[in-house]
Amino acid sequence: MSTLVLFKLLTIFVVVAIGWIVGKLKWLGNNDPARTLANAAYYIFVPALLFRTTARIDFKTMPWGTLVAFFVPMLATQLAVYAWQRRNLERSALAPAGPSVRAISAVFGNSVQVGIPMAAALFGETGLGIHLAIVSLHALVLLSLATTLVELDIARHKHATTHLAATLLTTARNTVVHPVVLPVLAGMAWNALGLPLPAFADEILQTLGQAVVPLCLVLIGMSLAYYGVQGAVKTALGLSVLKLLVLPSLVLGVAHWGFHLTGVPLAVVVMMAALPIGSNALIFAQRYHALEAETTAATVFSTLAFVVTAPVWLALLALLA
Repeated sequence: MSTLVLFKLLTIFVVVAIGWIVGKLKWLGNNDPARTLANAAYYIFVPALLFRTTARIDFKTMPWGTLVAFFVPMLATQLAVYAWQRRNLERSALAPAGPSVRAISAVFGNSVQVGIPMAAALFGETGLGIHLAIVSLHALVLLSLATTLVELDIARHKHATTHLAATLLTTARNTVVHPVVLPVLAGMAWNALGLPLPAFADEILQTLGQAVVPLCLVLIGMSLAYYGVQGAVKTALGLSVLKLLVLPSLVLGVAHWGFHLTGVPLAVVVMMAALPIGSNALIFAQRYHALEAETTAATVFSTLAFVVTAPVWLALLALLA
């Protein structure tokens, strides 16, 4: 692993530690400031980032074959984890949002803070271009699916005796009028019209979007301080194994033997899948008041373990080259 990636990981740990200190010392008060920060991220900063990213995507130049090879096993894994957790929902103490939270934790990687410097350092300009193409759709695809699933479960839970059509209507409305999906749809519409973003508006959106990374890292540390990891270690470790080992194995198999990817494109999609759990999973958990401690622990554990698992995947890819 390159020095640049290790430096980025160290930076992440330091910022998370700052958030933990802030939470432990109650510098932001006692009225659950972690949830307040999560709401700020979910309703202000993440929508700005998603709208700007979606509105600026150049769909004509996207490496669609590579993207399909990446997202097919990702979505299959997300749906499989959700289905397994949903099957056990009635027999467990999980909240209705629990299956979707675990499903997004199993697939959503830290594609920006760790992924971008990793791709730039290991694969050069060509690899970075492929990585950024994946990043541009990463949150759009995975969070949109997670939002649809969780809103369906919540609607089904709240209206257990309601007609199916009414439940589906509620789900559709809550999915579209949502701080993740709505800015994505608006960005898609803006993109389809072929309109450039005005410079002033683009500057505002960029400024708001830049707050996502530091805010989310501080939020992880504060969540550790407020929720701890007691009772969440076993599942968090399981999610870390799923994210760092199982998911990249599936992506490798599908991309290499299913879509015949080789060289840099194969290496990029596998290492993208092998990234530690991203902080958006925690924001998602905070949004739906489900499994915050578990998601926080899984994010931290997987980031620590990535130092060990990343070189293993790079060595395996070198054998396939």
